[in-house]
Amino acid sequence: MKFMSDVKDTLARPRLEPLSGQNRPGSDQAGTATTSAGVAGISGTDWLLYGSIPVITLAIGIVNALSIAQDASRHSGLYDLRTPLLWEMSSVITIIFIAPLLFVVIRRMREASGWLPRVGFAIAALIAFSTLHIAGMVGLRKMVMLLIGGSYDFHFSPETLVYEFRKDVITCLLIGGALWLIDSRRGAQQLRQMQSSAPQDQPSAKPHILWLRDGSSRIRIEPAEILMISSAGNYVEYSLAGGINHLVRGTLAAEEARLKQYNLVRVHRTRMVNLSRVTGFKGGPNGDFELTLDAGQSVSGSRRYRQAVASIEALDQEATLSNNNVS
Repeated sequence: MKFMSDVKDTLARPRLEPLSGQNRPGSDQAGTATTSAGVAGISGTDWLLYGSIPVITLAIGIVNALSIAQDASRHSGLYDLRTPLLWEMSSVITIIFIAPLLFVVIRRMREASGWLPRVGFAIAALIAFSTLHIAGMVGLRKMVMLLIGGSYDFHFSPETLVYEFRKDVITCLLIGGALWLIDSRRGAQQLRQMQSSAPQDQPSAKPHILWLRDGSSRIRIEPAEILMISSAGNYVEYSLAGGINHLVRGTLAAEEARLKQYNLVRVHRTRMVNLSRVTGFKGGPNGDFELTLDAGQSVSGSRRYRQAVASIEALDQEATLSNNNVS
């Protein structure tokens, strides 16, 4: 007595499996399958996703086989799980073993530049995947049936090949899409690791001199010598220690961005001051304030820019509290 019925016996049972569906692979319902074997570069939580796909596919294949057997029993009165289980498992196992081919193709597609090479890789992958899938599952079925004394006939024909290829295209696209997402995640993780492990550039030392451009000539100054900068129409005026002034073409906004690193801040719509040269602070009731520079000048500031001198104001308040406590 044969352990499992062959295809001819199976076809004799009404509606158990029609000619075009006699070798239904697990790809009918599984859609996605892959394997963790032979795949490098996957790490972290990606392994959970990558490894769960074949497990889910196997489970779906088993459910499909149970459904086929139950459907057949309703029409023939005979419940036989062995034949549909062989068809499903031979397909699923083959897909699991050839899935690494898709992983290699996905990486080649991601490395390729332009859509034309990627389309070429995709077409080649579809043909190779379907060819290997059909050859693998048919070979497994023939081998198993031979071992148990039966036979298997694939009914090789254009109709059968088209039927199998149509299903393999969907399976291949779903597997490839999942692998593309996994490989994209892997690439992003590697990039972040490289960026985090790369030696950080040391901040460059602040230059000790600045060049002011006045027409065709240039004037060299030291940032520490700047007391304040004022806008004058299309020009800005640099006021330096020692009573030296330089009028150069430009805007206060541009100078603010360039000189922020030297502790020069905006205190008014038309003025900037060097906080390193401030020796006094006086706040007004309406939020305005007045600064005293070490050269003796007084510079008024607007409440709109009071946050720029918050550190000086805090020191002034601490000094006031300290003097009150002493007294």
